[in-house]
Amino acid sequence: MSSGVGFDGQGQEMDGTVAGREQQQGGTQGQPGPTGQPQAQQPRTRDRRARDLWAAGAGLVAVGTAVVLGELAASLVSPTVSPVTAVGGAVIDTVPPGVKEWVISVFGTADKVALLVGMSLVIAALAALSGVLEVRRRFAGVILIAVFGAVGLVAVVSRADLTANAIPVPVLVALVGIALLRWLIRKLLEWKPDGDGTPAAEPASLETPAASQHEDAAANDAGPARRRFLLALGGTAGVAAVAGVLASTLRGAAAVVSDVRSKLVLPGPAAPAPPVPAGAEIRLRGLSPLVTPNREFYRIDTALRVPLVDPEAWTLKVTGLVEREVELDFATLLAKPMTERHVTIACVSNQVGGDLIGNARWLGWPVRELLAMAGPKAGADMVLSRSTDGWTAGTPLEALTDSRDALLVVGMNGEPLPLEHGFPVRLIVPGLYGYVSATKWVTELKVTRYADDVAYWTPRGWSARGPIKTSSRIDVPRDGTSVTAGTVVFGGVAWAQHTGIGKVELRVNRGDWRQAELAPGISKDTWYQWKLGLPLTPGQYEIQVRATTLDGVPQVEESAPVAPSGATGYHTVRVDVKS
Repeated sequence: MSSGVGFDGQGQEMDGTVAGREQQQGGTQGQPGPTGQPQAQQPRTRDRRARDLWAAGAGLVAVGTAVVLGELAASLVSPTVSPVTAVGGAVIDTVPPGVKEWVISVFGTADKVALLVGMSLVIAALAALSGVLEVRRRFAGVILIAVFGAVGLVAVVSRADLTANAIPVPVLVALVGIALLRWLIRKLLEWKPDGDGTPAAEPASLETPAASQHEDAAANDAGPARRRFLLALGGTAGVAAVAGVLASTLRGAAAVVSDVRSKLVLPGPAAPAPPVPAGAEIRLRGLSPLVTPNREFYRIDTALRVPLVDPEAWTLKVTGLVEREVELDFATLLAKPMTERHVTIACVSNQVGGDLIGNARWLGWPVRELLAMAGPKAGADMVLSRSTDGWTAGTPLEALTDSRDALLVVGMNGEPLPLEHGFPVRLIVPGLYGYVSATKWVTELKVTRYADDVAYWTPRGWSARGPIKTSSRIDVPRDGTSVTAGTVVFGGVAWAQHTGIGKVELRVNRGDWRQAELAPGISKDTWYQWKLGLPLTPGQYEIQVRATTLDGVPQVEESAPVAPSGATGYHTVRVDVKS
């Protein structure tokens, strides 16, 4: 018995020793830890996650550097088309009209910035993914970058302003991205071949001198390998930063075109703009200026990057259903007798009460004179104007040949057209929304038929002819503001281009209409300013405005969205009147 008890005691004592040893060492290899994983595997899992994070960073740096170098290369060999602008242009071309309207309603004239930010985030996400895939499975990240490059190549080739020099750039971007990714991932794997690069630790009591020496050697090797990876990562990022600065500088070699523009002396108008009538501009704080300054004029177009057109190389061709084709260069255009007119233009995407509208003094040659030189053939009813970047607008032929001041514009508010507004030449047609008339950077007028040709926006769900609708807007007070009780002065603008405004009225809380003071318009082709003082006691008020044309036709009350032919409805603001 005593020997049996002794055996049990010895066994118990032996178990206690092992248990104590395991407790001191945090458990044996393979024993579950707090997370449910074998404890030796937990550090490995954390290390793999850390390695994935570094790999994502490597992917970001590799692809980001390649993209920036691609933009630099495009700046040198293909200023008008680069992989980024080509992909952005393809996105703009393919996005559904509803999405386009949502973007414009949310971001307004900052829609290009929003698109670039969105593209940057998508590129960053794919770049990070390529790094993680590559570190986990060789060539998986490479394949993703190759697909990314193929998309860029297809986008570049699809652009209307494609040049042969632009084609190799997306290929270069893909090859550089692949090379940099492979190099950075190789450096990362030298540092972290599996987790932190060291074998899983054995329990202390079982560690052999050889194992300890191996671990110490691996730890000693990890330091230089880590430094080499970080230097490679930081150096590549530095290259990207320098390339970005250079690309920006060379793109600012739009400086070349800008310099030509700044030195351009516009001819005096043979038919100057009529003087602005006395009292046409109402002095009221917050009211839109009668003539919109160039820097404040809205810009809505499909060009992700402003086309850079050298006026010395610019030509305009009249083609299609004409008796004779005509070609015009910039010097010849400037020698023509110029007409100067104030004209208000608007974007069809302008919401009720929106600001995608502006009034400017334009200088140009009447389009009807150019078309008369070409001689449109019988049956033609549309002119398809084309921009240097391939965008098109379909304008009724009659709108370009009747008595209205449809112009091939070279000047805006007394200076050459700004680059973003169509330098060197654009179209302005009173009475039509811009999407069917106001082609910037125009290079071709094709006389044709609506039955034979469609412009850019027509197959995307917009109406073909686009006459501007009578509308009005309250500029002050703004919607949702608080005002002091008493006489509250409201002011704004109203427009019915090529028709003219006869009166503007306001109503309070859906009551009777009260006629506002209407300033004399510059012409029927511009907007009119108005104001009205209303006696208001403390409370909440809803104010609506409506305009009536010179022909006695009131604007449409029924609300309608911008698509397919322009928004309608009364602009409404709500004010809180306080004592």
